[in-house]
Amino acid sequence: MSASAKSQPKLIFRLQFEPEGRIGRGKIELLAHIRETGSISAGGRAMDMSYRRAWLLVDEMNRLFKQPVVESQRGGKQGGGALLTPFGEALIAHYHAMEEKARAALDDDIGWLVANLAD
Repeated sequence: MSASAKSQPKLIFRLQFEPEGRIGRGKIELLAHIRETGSISAGGRAMDMSYRRAWLLVDEMNRLFKQPVVESQRGGKQGGGALLTPFGEALIAHYHAMEEKARAALDDDIGWLVANLAD
């Protein structure tokens, strides 16, 4: 198999904050689904996760930063919902920018690895 026929490896970008916090593709994807649906529950369902799991991830992110990433809306005719805060929107944008910078910075090295993979 030629190097051009080999698939590119995935660069998985995750930030680990000591001692326990982390932000990666999954949490960023959940935030995007919450933005689209206006709901933690629907955002979680879009990723095949329970409301409890989605809520725990949102709660973890809200506690990790000085500002919340998601705010719950209580009551109303539709029973409330959830909105990304301006900080949550900025978090998504900054995460994607960092991910792209990492991918661009490592592109040549990843290409070298792919070229040297065994057939």
